[in-house]
Amino acid sequence: MGCKGLAIGMLLLIGYCSTVVSGSIECSPVGSLMAVCSGFLNFGAPEPMLGSPCCKAMYSLNSMAATTNDRKEVCRCLVSLMATYNPNASAVARLPALCGVYLGFSAQPNLDCNSVP
Repeated sequence: MGCKGLAIGMLLLIGYCSTVVSGSIECSPVGSLMAVCSGFLNFGAPEPMLGSPCCKAMYSLNSMAATTNDRKEVCRCLVSLMATYNPNASAVARLPALCGVYLGFSAQPNLDCNSVP
C-alpha cells in the first residue's frame, strides 16, 4: 500500500474510533462520579454545597450528558445503579438541583429512559 493509501486508511480508522468513543457512555465512570456523593445519596444529608467535590462530580456528569443519546445513556446508568445500590431515591432526584445542574431528567428508580429529551 502506498503512502496515500496508508494515509486514507489511517483517516478512516481515526474517524471510526472517534465515532465509537463519542457516542457511548459507560456506566463505570457514572458510578465513580456518583460515589463521590455517596454520603448524601445514602442518607439524604448533609446536602452538598456548590463547589464541593460532590457538586464537581455532578458538573462532570452534566458535561457527559451533552446530547439526547448521552442523557439517555446516563439515565440508564443511574437507574441501574439505583437498582443495584438502593440509595435514597429522593436524594438522587434532588442532587443535580442542589449543585445547580439540570440533567434534562429527574432520576427515579422506575424512569423510562427512552422518554428522556
